[in-house]
Amino acid sequence: MRSNPVKKALQRGENAFGTMIFELTSPGLPAILASAGADFALYDMEHSGFDLDEMKRQFSYMRGLDLVPIVRPPGKQYQFVSRLLDLGAMGLMMPMVESAEEARDIVSWTRYPPKGQRGAMFGGAHDDYAGGDIAEKMRIAEDRTIVLAMIETERGVANVDEIMAVDGIDGAHLGQFDLSLSLGIPGQTDSPRINEAIDAMLAACQRHGKFAACMAPTVEIARAWMDRGFTMVSYSYDIGLLANGLADGINTLKG
Repeated sequence: MRSNPVKKALQRGENAFGTMIFELTSPGLPAILASAGADFALYDMEHSGFDLDEMKRQFSYMRGLDLVPIVRPPGKQYQFVSRLLDLGAMGLMMPMVESAEEARDIVSWTRYPPKGQRGAMFGGAHDDYAGGDIAEKMRIAEDRTIVLAMIETERGVANVDEIMAVDGIDGAHLGQFDLSLSLGIPGQTDSPRINEAIDAMLAACQRHGKFAACMAPTVEIARAWMDRGFTMVSYSYDIGLLANGLADGINTLKG
């Protein structure tokens, strides 16, 4: 079974870069991302029309590439977590985590008994259809899986320290847009209240030895957040990259 170099790098305190995918799932997309230097691709199932079959295809396209598949499930349910892991996801970004209890449930879904409640299916997509020792496969699967708790609500911020204290939660992922809605300041992602929440999240990550992740819409924002302590950075997303790149070129040509 393949290991997860992104998780190992982040645990060493190094940076990892990728982008988020909401719309585009061509067979060539993973190779394009890898050629561009991305370490991971983060697929969003919560706000897109992606289904499990499409995710299985995307994960399979990554075999042989230095690209780690991570996904945000449609919701916080065992059925999504277990099936996405069985299809080959190496990381999960769980939406709107608001308590230590929720975090412990999520971790249990990613661990086989006796550590958790993940159901057993071997010789399939997640272990590359290969044979081998089951106990060793369980160890590798648990070791390589990234579990990110999204901090994107007022309650999540209030409980971020206890969430990051949960064993098996690897890091916190900022959800600045939903957080702005939760705080009653929609779209004001540069508000002092958002910055206070970011400080609280980063402090909790540092206190508990976890890493901090974000989706930065611009290079300038990404650099500023990295200076504050973020090490896992999704640079923009597929729709934004295509639309902004095309608009820049066309506007330049028209000018």
